[in-house]
Amino acid sequence: MESMLPFLLFAFVASITPGPTNILVLSHSSRRGMGATLPVIFSACVASALIVLGVGLGVGETLLRFPRVQEVMAWAGVLWLSWLAWQIFRSAPPCLDRAAPQEEGINVLGAALLQLINPKVWMMAVAVVSVFAGAGDKSLRVLLLSLVFLLVSLPCMTLWAWLGVASARAFSSPRTFKRMNQALAFLLLVSAWLTVLV
Repeated sequence: MESMLPFLLFAFVASITPGPTNILVLSHSSRRGMGATLPVIFSACVASALIVLGVGLGVGETLLRFPRVQEVMAWAGVLWLSWLAWQIFRSAPPCLDRAAPQEEGINVLGAALLQLINPKVWMMAVAVVSVFAGAGDKSLRVLLLSLVFLLVSLPCMTLWAWLGVASARAFSSPRTFKRMNQALAFLLLVSAWLTVLV
């Protein structure tokens, strides 16, 4: 347990730094509000924690044996995130009338599935297991690390959602909201492509 403090710091940095999921949460909350974004946050965080658990229980070793599978997953993730970036870029500003039907954002299943092809999540999960899980029978340790990661990532992702809600208030005109969407789309595109080009 002496490595728990470094792990907490690692989990915080991995969760709070900009990445595809954070940017999508920010965009979703700016368009749909906090209430509609909380299930998306929970779904994404649980999926990430389950990936850490899966990697710790052997999926990571299997992936390391098949580099082509890793490559296909990375490119599938980049292409899907690029498509999502395009959708954000060309989306119209939300209707300011809350009674009017709102454009659908990413859903709970989409947020969970995104983690399966998000290269940042897999790199983070491999780092968690290789650095913090230790040697020998590590099942219980990996389960604990997954749970702690979930508990750290939930407030971090929620902070991104609050930023989205605040930005929607700050950018209340359709023109500034459109520019914000375009900037978010660009950030999502860059964060996706950096994972395969660096």
